[in-house]
Amino acid sequence: MKVKTHILTLKSRYIFRIAHGARTETKTFVVELQDGEYTGYGEATPVPYYGITPESMQQLIEDKKEFIENYDLQSPEDFWAYLRPNFKGNHFAQCALDIAAYDLWAKKQHQPLYKLWGLTLDHNPVSNYTIGIDEIDIMVQKMKEFDFPVYKIKLGTENDLEIVKALRQHTDAVFRVDANCGWGVDETIRNSRELVKYNVEFIEQPLLADNLEGMKEVIKSSALPLVADESCIVEEDVERCHGYFNAINIKLAKCGGLTPARRMIKKARELNMKVMVGCMTETSIGISAIGQLLPLIDYVDMDGSILIANDPAEGVYLDKGVAVYPERNGIGAAFKSIISG
Repeated sequence: MKVKTHILTLKSRYIFRIAHGARTETKTFVVELQDGEYTGYGEATPVPYYGITPESMQQLIEDKKEFIENYDLQSPEDFWAYLRPNFKGNHFAQCALDIAAYDLWAKKQHQPLYKLWGLTLDHNPVSNYTIGIDEIDIMVQKMKEFDFPVYKIKLGTENDLEIVKALRQHTDAVFRVDANCGWGVDETIRNSRELVKYNVEFIEQPLLADNLEGMKEVIKSSALPLVADESCIVEEDVERCHGYFNAINIKLAKCGGLTPARRMIKKARELNMKVMVGCMTETSIGISAIGQLLPLIDYVDMDGSILIANDPAEGVYLDKGVAVYPERNGIGAAFKSIISG
């Protein structure tokens, strides 16, 4: 194999605000694995909070280039295990390589990846569209831009309930709310009892990631199901979240790719927990990888590519929240044009 890397700057369609801050652009990291006539694509958008940057990902892969290129890819799962000792401190870089390996592997077998896993698309969940924190009239405008059956509303402000009440006046769609660690215990319980009146499906990550003692109180009294995001990063966290949350939200970039994500789904099912897969701000490459998992999960947030204005790729895309799959093998993604970086 030959490995090639790219750092891309993605421009936000709108200023994107959550409880932690705001941004107008995001850097993402893309990997190509080439083997003869076939090229596999992978992506991971790093999060500065975890001390990972696209540049550190690129440097790590450059340092391990010979190690990567010497591998004879027969099984993506075995490739993930082969990489692990050298990449355990950088799940993001391993994620990009893992997705690229699956894409390459499936292309060499002339099949879409989900078919090689024995899956069908008959009962896929629909994706939400994410509404970042803003002035209420702008949030309404964002909501109306795309006619989705489900919206995820970012909260963590001083007027969260007023936001939900105002948005509810403009749509009958299902709401999900994501506090991004912005609430306290009593606040979460109070809010749940109000939000249930407005067709809110669940609350995502209300408390700080390590506040499991607080979640013990919340889950006993919440009127809505609770989904772990920041509390559930890697495989070991699934069991740790059991009893404190009703569901987990898996992010491929954070856990290390499709290989650990599938194991996390299996573990959650064993624990009778529901499963969501979420996205970062990323191109259609990352979104197409998520698309392969839809038959296995209950909820999905895969709107990352439509939140940007300059997606350089194409692949699995959303039509009013429904994932549409291109007639391509692998994960179904391709660049629209040659890129540099």
